[in-house]
Amino acid sequence: MVGGYKVITLCGSTRFREDFLEVQKRLTLEGNIVISVGLFGHGGDAEVWEGMDEGTMTRTKEMLDDMHKRKIDMADAIYVINRNGYIGESTRSEIAYADQAEKEIVFLEPVE
Repeated sequence: MVGGYKVITLCGSTRFREDFLEVQKRLTLEGNIVISVGLFGHGGDAEVWEGMDEGTMTRTKEMLDDMHKRKIDMADAIYVINRNGYIGESTRSEIAYADQAEKEIVFLEPVE
């Protein structure tokens, strides 16, 4: 908690851009500090990757994955945007990381 506010990091595939924006608004209005993704590489920010060579792209993706784990470090909880039950490899890794760090984990949709 920071200043009495719970800190929540959003996790999930960036293809769910609209869900990220909606959840961010809702959680903020509920009185939480919300940390989100820096860009939507699979959902609207494709120009980020244009012209990037494979090596640079790989290093950039690794950096973004690491940065997101640092965002989880700063949070009290993560909120997983798992539209239609979809949880990709990166998100699974973030869930495992949050679980190991004993963070609260909340899902948009029920998980079987």
